Amino acid sequence: MSSSLASPARPKLPSLTGLRFIAAALVFFFHASLIFISMNPFADEGVADGFRWLFSKAGWMGVSFFFVLSGFVLTWSAKPNDTVTGFWRRRLMKIFPNHIATWALTIVLFAGTAVPLKVWLPNLFLIQSWFPDPAVHMGLNTPSWSLCSELLFYLLFPFLIGPVLRIRERALWGWAAAMAACLVAVQLVTDFLAPSSPPAPGTDVTVWQFWFGYNFPPVRMFEFVLGMILARLVLAGAFPRIRILPAAVLCVVGYAVALAVPFLYGLNVATIVPVALLICAVARADVEGTPTVLRGRTMQWLGEVSFGFYLAQQIVLSFARTTLMEHRTYATPTGIAVVAAEFAGALALGWLLLVCVERPAMRRWARRRDREQAAPADAPPQRRLTHVS
Repeated sequence: MSSSLASPARPKLPSLTGLRFIAAALVFFFHASLIFISMNPFADEGVADGFRWLFSKAGWMGVSFFFVLSGFVLTWSAKPNDTVTGFWRRRLMKIFPNHIATWALTIVLFAGTAVPLKVWLPNLFLIQSWFPDPAVHMGLNTPSWSLCSELLFYLLFPFLIGPVLRIRERALWGWAAAMAACLVAVQLVTDFLAPSSPPAPGTDVTVWQFWFGYNFPPVRMFEFVLGMILARLVLAGAFPRIRILPAAVLCVVGYAVALAVPFLYGLNVATIVPVALLICAVARADVEGTPTVLRGRTMQWLGEVSFGFYLAQQIVLSFARTTLMEHRTYATPTGIAVVAAEFAGALALGWLLLVCVERPAMRRWARRRDREQAAPADAPPQRRLTHVS
C-alpha cells in the first residue's frame, strides 16, 4: 500500500460538497416536472410537456451521482485506525434521523392510519427497495428508496475497502471499466429477461424492469464500487488532468444521450462516464487548490443542506400540489413562481432538518467514543476498517 493510501490526512474536498446540491436540485426538478402524478403545475400542454421532457432524466442522473460520490468520499476519507462498528454508527446516524423525521412527517401529512403495515414497516427500516411491489418501494416518502442502497453500501464498505486498496495501480482502470460494463450488463438483463408486464406508471418499461434495473440495491453496488476505484485513481495521481468545465460539458452531452436512448439505458448507463469524470475533475481541483465556485460560502451551505433538501422535496411538492393547490394548473409565469416557491419550501425544510435533526444527532451519537480511541490493554482487538478483507 502506498503512503498516500495509508495516510489518514488527505486534502478536504469542499467542492464536492457544493456539487452535491446541484445533484439534489436535479432530483427536485425531475419530481416537479412529473405529469402522471400531477406535480407539473403548467396549464399550457406544450410548456408542461417541455418541462417534463427537459428534466425526464435529471432524477436518474442525480441519484447515480450520489451513488458514485458515496464510494468516492468514503474511500477518500477512510482512516486506518477506524473501527467497523464506529464507521457503521456514524453512517447510520447520518441517514436515519433525517429519514425517520421525514417518514413520520409523511405519515402525518398524507398517510394517516390508512397506510398498510407492508408499506410503512419496510420504509421505516429502509428495506423497501428489496421488494418489487411499487406500492412498497415507492411508497410514503418516495426519495427514501435510494437510502436502501446507501444502507447496503455502508454495511458492505468495511468488507470492500481492503480489497479495493489492494488493487494494483496499473489494474485500477481495468476494474473501473469492469464496473461500467456491469452497469450495461444489468440493463441488458433487465431489458431482455425481466417480465414484460405489468407497465410501470410514468415509464416506458414494466414494473419488474424498473424495479430490477433501478431500485434493486445490489445492482447499484457497481456505481458505489466505481466511486471507490475512482478515489484510488485520484489518490494515486493516475487520473488524467480534466478540468471542471469540459467535464461538465460532457455531463450535458451524456444527458442528451440519455434523452435519446431507450429508457433503461438512460437510467445510468448513458451518464456514468461523464458523472465519473466530473467527480474526479472536481476532486482534483480541490487537491491542487484550484479555486472553484463550488467552494464558495453559499454553495457550501447548500451542500450541507442537500441531504435534508433531498428527503424533503417530495413532501413539499406533494403537499403543495395536493393540499394547497388541489392539482390546479396555472399560466406559465404563475407556474414558474409555483416551482420557485416549492423549491424554496424544500430548501427551508431541508435546513430545518439539518439544524434540528441531523446535526444534533451527529453530535450526540456519531462522534468517536473514548473507548474506541483508547481501549484497555487486555481488551480484545477491534476490527479495523481498512484491515477487513
